[in-house]
Amino acid sequence: MADKNAFIDKVKITVKSGDGGDGMNSFKSFKGKPACGPDGGDGGNGGRVYMLADASMNDLLSFRYTSKYFAGDGERGGTNKCFGKYGADVIIKVPVGTVVRDADTDTVICDMFSDGEKKLIAEGGRGGKGNVRFTTARRHAPNFAQKGEKTEPHVLILELKVIADLGIIGFPNVGKSTLLSKISAARPKIADYHFTTLSPNLGVVKYYEESFVAADIPGLIEGAADGAGLGHDFLRHIERTRMLLHVVDVSGIEGRDPIEDFIKINNELSSYSPALAKLPQIVALNKCDIYGAEEKVKSFKKKFGRKYKIFTLTALNGGGVKELIEGVFSVLKTLPPVRRIESDESFTYTKSGDLGFEIYKDGEAFVVVGALVDMLCRNVSLNDPDSMAYFQKILREKGVISELRKLGIEENATVIVGDVEFEFVS
Repeated sequence: MADKNAFIDKVKITVKSGDGGDGMNSFKSFKGKPACGPDGGDGGNGGRVYMLADASMNDLLSFRYTSKYFAGDGERGGTNKCFGKYGADVIIKVPVGTVVRDADTDTVICDMFSDGEKKLIAEGGRGGKGNVRFTTARRHAPNFAQKGEKTEPHVLILELKVIADLGIIGFPNVGKSTLLSKISAARPKIADYHFTTLSPNLGVVKYYEESFVAADIPGLIEGAADGAGLGHDFLRHIERTRMLLHVVDVSGIEGRDPIEDFIKINNELSSYSPALAKLPQIVALNKCDIYGAEEKVKSFKKKFGRKYKIFTLTALNGGGVKELIEGVFSVLKTLPPVRRIESDESFTYTKSGDLGFEIYKDGEAFVVVGALVDMLCRNVSLNDPDSMAYFQKILREKGVISELRKLGIEENATVIVGDVEFEFVS
């Protein structure tokens, strides 16, 4: 069973839009006057599947308990030309910053970037036509109706990537959560042991009349880019930030060297994504009030002072925090805003209604397969002349007959379409 306190930021779910309702095959009748004409109504369309970005959600934990989201099927058409009821839509709420991918192709379907943003994921199946729709000048009493369009389930990957202006990074227990609590109203868990923070914490930092969003990214360790610790789980959240604040424990109280720590974390950023390594970065040397830190501060500034803006602070009592906020804001105002991840606008799920087909030879017979055949098998009644006439009409209109001629079919050759087998006559 999933831990109720766990932070879940990547899940797989299955979605399915509703099937279309079948069309009705019926005839109007009055007392003493049976079969006065067709009156079968169309089936209702199947329900759709939507994604909705909701700022009140923090993670994807709820999807661990419910992973299947099926929209309602359309109802069958009624007599007296009545339409069937449309299937109920499904609206799936996700946290802001959730990226939706197709599990089979890894294609980005959408990035739920803004609160209240709504995206259609899967269109419902079309309802079938009732027999009244097949009435023509020559066909006064069609005794068949169309089946509703069927839909297929699809597996999606939901991946939450925190959207923030500033990403606070560094080794575990260097004071990132303490710093966030001092510069914002956020109240992350703070304790004197490693990996106190197991999920990104967001806080809004006020700067006079303006503000920016800061994210405390859980402590990275050496090998994070290769998945050590919870490396990939943590690093993905840095991808959505405009700049980085690298917090370093300059006291060396845990037996680590501040310079080596700084180099190791930056190597992990470069290994995971070259784009991360190029993000603007400023450095906060924390725990400067501890004995022996002064000399380490001098060594650090001597080595990195020309490349990075370096601030000294004691996050525990707020020393140096004001100067740090001013330094962060001076960089942020020169940077472009956070951008949404590009999605494939042309991506669509292939539905059975797309009516494609292929033809291959099986001995001397020509076999037609594909979505078009599936549709015809659902709708054609072999015992009804009108239905068979409709079958032949569709084969001509959809190009099956012309494609058979291109393949060199001869007179009286056998053609197999689903359960129907007939001799070709030009």
